[in-house]
Amino acid sequence: MTTSQPAASFTEHELRGMIAQIISADFEPRIRAQMHAAFDELLQERLAAFVRDNELRVREFSLMERIVRVEEELKALREIEAARFETTENRFQALQREMDKRFEAMDKRFSVLQWTIGLGFTCMIAFLSFLKLWS
Repeated sequence: MTTSQPAASFTEHELRGMIAQIISADFEPRIRAQMHAAFDELLQERLAAFVRDNELRVREFSLMERIVRVEEELKALREIEAARFETTENRFQALQREMDKRFEAMDKRFSVLQWTIGLGFTCMIAFLSFLKLWS
């Protein structure tokens, strides 16, 4: 049985277009899914690398900030320590001046006492000599 039907004649361009439609209808969702999966994987890798790099930078930055704060605190402590030493030194100098004044006053007293004792002995010897001469 042969039926004679008119043969459909399609041009090569039309055939290619129909094949492309059939393929695109079937493969497009799979290709899109694969592309989305590859894109998501690539995006996750890039994002993880970006976060890792920036996390290191943030750590370095926070460490630098801490170092700066510690250095400033040490500088402030040195200034406070220098002020305390200066105050202590001033107190010792004032105490030394006060002690010098006291020793000078004691020296004057002993000098006066020495002269008084010397004059007293001289007067006593002179008086005794004078009494011996009169007797």
